[in-house]
Amino acid sequence: MKAILFYNHGGPEVLEYADFPEPQPGPGEVLVRLEAAALNRLDLWVRTGWPGIKLDYPHIPGADGAGRVEALGAGVSHWQVGDRVVINSNLSCGQCPACLAGKDNQCRDWRLLGETIRGTYAELVCVPAGNLYPLPADFDVHTAAAAALVYHTAWHSLITRGNLRPGESVLIVGASGGVNTASIQIARLVGASVYVVGSSLEKLALAEKMGAHYLIDRSKEENWAKTVYTLTGKRGVDVVVDNVGTTFPLSFRAAAKGGRILTVGNSGGPKFEIDNRFIFGKHLSLLGSTMGSKTDFAAVMELVLTGKLSVARDRVYPLSQARQAQERLESGAQFGKITLAIGT
Repeated sequence: MKAILFYNHGGPEVLEYADFPEPQPGPGEVLVRLEAAALNRLDLWVRTGWPGIKLDYPHIPGADGAGRVEALGAGVSHWQVGDRVVINSNLSCGQCPACLAGKDNQCRDWRLLGETIRGTYAELVCVPAGNLYPLPADFDVHTAAAAALVYHTAWHSLITRGNLRPGESVLIVGASGGVNTASIQIARLVGASVYVVGSSLEKLALAEKMGAHYLIDRSKEENWAKTVYTLTGKRGVDVVVDNVGTTFPLSFRAAAKGGRILTVGNSGGPKFEIDNRFIFGKHLSLLGSTMGSKTDFAAVMELVLTGKLSVARDRVYPLSQARQAQERLESGAQFGKITLAIGT
């Protein structure tokens, strides 16, 4: 099969479009012939590497994918060859206390497709049968792939962890990233008022299209926490979605007393200082999460597949041009999710 491989960490130049042996499904696994894969910032971090990361080289990036069932491993009976599917990239053991409690994203042996095991920048991939979700015959595979990881992540953060309720207010730090655009849609669907801080008028236009009510251009309003405070009648917002990390000082200021700060990442860097006085002085809750459970995935993908949640998409590149696709993602020029066309 054709796949995107890298043998060592570095820039986009380490990515190679080459032949790789076809995987074979083991017991309980399904072989999926991929038609689309979506890019995530995770792909960039895995490519550049971090201290302690362990990969089987050559590595194949990619967490998101959608396509058709190609073959079934032993013991798989509820899928058929040819079924259209989208992949849940969270891999869990299914046996530990967390998995048995329905919290499989907290599995003691939790892994993520494309992070420490080979992923979806390829024509074929093997995944556990329980990590597939059926696609309607007429649903676009690129939209499904683009939705999977980011909507799963945003749903678990906002709904399961954050307990977002109708009538509350949400501030989302960042206007065009996958998780942030998903968060805008989910918050709007719940019935919350949505404030978005963005880096340009063009990206804020995307946020408005996705359903944001209030738009703040941080290139013109550096102290956007003060702007949020003013817009909310000096109350602040109930929930802040901040996946940057280095912006926490402003997020703490923008939150109302008793507010919740939600985070699923640290795109601005892993280490930074915070002023703890805001946390105890304003009774703030800092809630982190990674991906979501199988229950979360089923709930949010049903909303996507029935059109209740829409997906912001940018460009489609052929699999052979994954390097150019990652360069666009790394530049921050994208407006929505970038996807790869596979086998076409």
